[in-house]
Amino acid sequence: MQQKTKLFLQTLKYSIPHLGKCMQKQHLNHYNFADHYYNRIKLKKYHLTKCLQNKPKISELARNIPSRSFSCKDLQPVKQENEKPLPENMDAFEKVRTKLETQPQEEYEIINVEVKHGGFVYYQEGCCLVRSKDEEADNDNYEVLFNLEELKLDQPFIDCIRVAPDEKYVAAKIRTEDSEASTCVIIKLSDQPVMEASFPNVSSFEWVKDEEDEDVLFYTFQRNLRCHDVYRATFGDNKRNERFYTEKDPSYFVFLYLTKDSRFLTINIMNKTTSEVWLIDGLSPWDPPVLIQKRIHGVLYYVEHRDDELYILTNVGEPTEFKLMRTAADTPAIMNWDLFFTMKRNTKVIDLDMFKDHCVLFLKHSNLLYVNVIGLADDSVRSLKLPPWACGFIMDTNSDPKNCPFQLCSPIRPPKYYTYKFAEGKLFEETGHEDPITKTSRVLRLEAKSKDGKLVPMTVFHKTDSEDLQKKPLLIHVYGAYGMDLKMNFRPERRVLVDDGWILAYCHVRGGGELGLQWHADGRLTKKLNGLADLEACIKTLHGQGFSQPSLTTLTAFSAGGVLAGALCNSNPELLRAVTLEAPFLDVLNTMMDTTLPLTLEELEEWGNPSSDEKHKNYIKRYCPYQNIKPQHYPSVHITAYENDERVPLKGIVSYTEKLKEAISEHAKDTGEGYQAPNIILDIQPGGNHVIEDSHKKITAQIKFLYEELGLDSTSVFEDLKKYLKF
Repeated sequence: MQQKTKLFLQTLKYSIPHLGKCMQKQHLNHYNFADHYYNRIKLKKYHLTKCLQNKPKISELARNIPSRSFSCKDLQPVKQENEKPLPENMDAFEKVRTKLETQPQEEYEIINVEVKHGGFVYYQEGCCLVRSKDEEADNDNYEVLFNLEELKLDQPFIDCIRVAPDEKYVAAKIRTEDSEASTCVIIKLSDQPVMEASFPNVSSFEWVKDEEDEDVLFYTFQRNLRCHDVYRATFGDNKRNERFYTEKDPSYFVFLYLTKDSRFLTINIMNKTTSEVWLIDGLSPWDPPVLIQKRIHGVLYYVEHRDDELYILTNVGEPTEFKLMRTAADTPAIMNWDLFFTMKRNTKVIDLDMFKDHCVLFLKHSNLLYVNVIGLADDSVRSLKLPPWACGFIMDTNSDPKNCPFQLCSPIRPPKYYTYKFAEGKLFEETGHEDPITKTSRVLRLEAKSKDGKLVPMTVFHKTDSEDLQKKPLLIHVYGAYGMDLKMNFRPERRVLVDDGWILAYCHVRGGGELGLQWHADGRLTKKLNGLADLEACIKTLHGQGFSQPSLTTLTAFSAGGVLAGALCNSNPELLRAVTLEAPFLDVLNTMMDTTLPLTLEELEEWGNPSSDEKHKNYIKRYCPYQNIKPQHYPSVHITAYENDERVPLKGIVSYTEKLKEAISEHAKDTGEGYQAPNIILDIQPGGNHVIEDSHKKITAQIKFLYEELGLDSTSVFEDLKKYLKF
């Protein structure tokens, strides 16, 4: 069986980027369901062939875990041993664990896209789409299927792979780091693989097989960041390509998902608060689709399938948080949905995976990670609390009914493998090399009380042996929009900062999704100021508890996180010394009044409609960073923007920067001689992407800026960073 991406990861991949100014790669649905690709840790050294030297970096837009190479040579010295062949009867989990125990971890390479089908693994190797036999996936014995350089793109990379059921074709979506445009190529698999067709601007795509054993590719077409059309195509002697569905409401987005058992292809139509799903029979794909439930404003639902039953994750009913329901596949309407499992309060559903006899839920409850294993035969539930250092999941595609593998990570710790084995009812963790960061750093789960009494969770990292934390530099992270969690995947530059004595604080303010759907609802539309109050409370609480001081406090945010960061600079600039922003959303009012921009209509549920609603207009004016700039002292600000960014146009960022400089200049004149004005830097990068997380130039520029503003020596931090990043 072809290994499937999971429904909720798929939702992240295809809904967040189009429904948000933000981020993913990453993400899930606009409620930050985790990332959609199988990211495996591949332990090997680079072979310096031409293709591998030109290996592209994979950027993380809200939806992709970044591709990154970093060295653990200095941290985890391991003597290399001669490899012994693994027993053929050893299961997949044991093989992975054995490899991790015996191979030297000189260099991790996180591979973004890998699909297993039959006895082959399909993935990108250098500049090529390749496949190899499953047992040979970690060596260089592979077959080249397509050279990406044929598309004549600048540093192309594979964003997604799908293999046809009978393995006659493979489809791959290809992008570049500097653009969100994509091309889907269809390769005919034979003794001499050949490109059969290519389609521009494809978003989601899936294969099914019809009654005559013909492969049918369903795909969605994206135009101006909007995805409204579904097509289906066949190849070979019976070529056709026809539009199958068009969504008329411009505020909705369409994506495809194939249930894990391949029984149904689902057409998912959604905006930020409402969804609708149609089923296409995987055995009869030319039949008309079946509607599960017509869209109801405020009702979200997502569908999986097992044994003629639909399992539906939905917020219908009270409380309006996600719950798991099920119904017979032939009676899918909402009146037939039976409650199957409910979540605790303050719980975020990150992902769901379906197995033959089990359903596995990946959860975040009160800012800690859990896995719930539900036995479908007896409705038993086993809840597993995961290690407190873990801040995020990396999901693993899996067709093995015996095991449920996944990885855990944090901003300062590389991913670590875990596997739940159903037969034993136990969770196993990767053994062997323990990362030194576990002993040299601490992770704290704290809470701040906002001015309305709400408790706001924070995740704080610092060195274990740090003395007098009040004199240590502090880097605050914030997002607070679209119901998405703060990104807490491993970032080498964050690890280096902690090693150099910095305190990192992640503030999970309202508007994000860390505590469930209501947490998001309490920070959007006319409640957006709650997020600002939460951020202020977090920083003041940290200072009050002895973590740093205003003169050593910095703030970082990207995309929609720029709203709260910019608002704080206007309302309480004395709390901060310096700020770094990437592709920040800073002019909410003018953007939301311009319906010619590609995402404005899809954003109304988050920010409001200032064009037709005076209440929304007046409320946005209260917090919009651009509208509230005034002559006063500001922290120093470093802004990274992208020349052709379609999500946050450069024009708005330039206008913000110019207005901010004018206000600072006016304040300097009023203050008189001796006033030291803050530094305002706008770094415009080429390209049309939204956020390029792996840009070494950006990383070094931001770290250099922070160290200079705080008057710190950055020599050692850059030496340490070279251990992880290839400059």
